[in-house]
Amino acid sequence: MSDSLEKNDKKNRVPYHFGEKLRRVREQKNLTLKVVAREAGVSESLVSQIERNLVSPAIDTLLALADVLDVNLEFLFEEYRRVHPVTVHSAGERPTREEGMVIYEELCRPNALDPNSNLESYMVRIPAGANTSHGSYGHPGREFGMVIQGECTLKYENREYHLKAGDSVSFPAASPHTLENTGKEEMKAFWVVTPAQRFID
Repeated sequence: MSDSLEKNDKKNRVPYHFGEKLRRVREQKNLTLKVVAREAGVSESLVSQIERNLVSPAIDTLLALADVLDVNLEFLFEEYRRVHPVTVHSAGERPTREEGMVIYEELCRPNALDPNSNLESYMVRIPAGANTSHGSYGHPGREFGMVIQGECTLKYENREYHLKAGDSVSFPAASPHTLENTGKEEMKAFWVVTPAQRFID
């Protein structure tokens, strides 16, 4: 790496702070700064500065603190240089899928690069008199929804639940379930499914 590239890399690198993690673990274990400092063989002032990210500890000091708090380095550095992508779906440009007269507009899909990302969400639009069929046989996971406009009936197993604008509902998705617009206008609802079913390719 050339000198100029190395300087730019150092300039753009975001300092990694793990002091908050150390403090959170210490407080969860009901340990005082004084006790941790004594067990680690360092000053109470140094531990306080490390927790507030005012100083970066030497590796031996960090190992001593990790040992006292009974945490591993993987826990402390698991977020180091991890990329946290932000995805924006502009209105009018979001992927959609039609199911009869029902339209699913994708708001969020799981990120293949993020193993912790395992949900998807939609804006569901159901014309008057129409109904969904995607969940009529059930599927693994759980669903959450909130009616934004209009009204509908959730048919879940052998029961029916009437929902109007502002109402929210959640349920295990393994049982058969459908939404039917029982009103006179288009029904719109915000819907979340987890784990993601990848309903829209």
